[in-house]
Amino acid sequence: MQEKLPLTRPASNHLLGALDTEVQLRLFPLLEKLPMALGAVLYESGDSMRHVYFPIDCIVSLLYVMESGASAEISVVGNEGLIGIALFMGGESTPSRAVVQSAGTAYRLPAQRMKDEFNRHSGLMVLMLRYTQALITQMAQTAVCNRHHSVDQQLCRWLLLSLDRLASNQLTMTQELIANMLGIRREGVTEAAGKLQKLGVIEYSRGRITVLDRPRLEKLSCECYEVVKRESDRLLPYQVHPPTTARV
Repeated sequence: MQEKLPLTRPASNHLLGALDTEVQLRLFPLLEKLPMALGAVLYESGDSMRHVYFPIDCIVSLLYVMESGASAEISVVGNEGLIGIALFMGGESTPSRAVVQSAGTAYRLPAQRMKDEFNRHSGLMVLMLRYTQALITQMAQTAVCNRHHSVDQQLCRWLLLSLDRLASNQLTMTQELIANMLGIRREGVTEAAGKLQKLGVIEYSRGRITVLDRPRLEKLSCECYEVVKRESDRLLPYQVHPPTTARV
């Protein structure tokens, strides 16, 4: 009797869930499930990539770090994507740091197996390249937002992008970590979060942010969030497999 491979858990990551069944059957047995602790660094700038990571219920921030130690977030990655696009873009290493901004779990895959499958299967290659384009859009829009929009608008954009990558309306984040992500002073985050709390949009207590009124949060955000979401929806029409089993 043939063994059955459950697809439900890895397929909670939308990229893994969108793969053809034959690719899933090759890759899923190689995946390693890991806990992602808040603040954990998956890799530093310049590191050679030994694995790619597929978040399930965590969020990972990609940050650029200056010589002074100051940093700013360039993109967030959750269950819609993966950490490690440099691997199949020919770079082998990346100038950014990857830090867990919201704890949870992720699957990781050895880098060489990802490269082998990328070169072997055109469907996976196209999916990964489309995801990369969506990620580049997010990076570009983040740079524009940080330059031209207020801290209040940046915080709203950041909260919305984070919420899209979580199953609940709660984030566990300190103000210091948010400040590091946005590249601003902690006092700026305190003031912006205080305004949203007074408006009844969020509730913030002891490092936990609960979004109470998402429609209003979207209205208070700049156009940057919608630009990123629209481009992601256009490029990544995920066809997630139903939570069944497949034979190997």
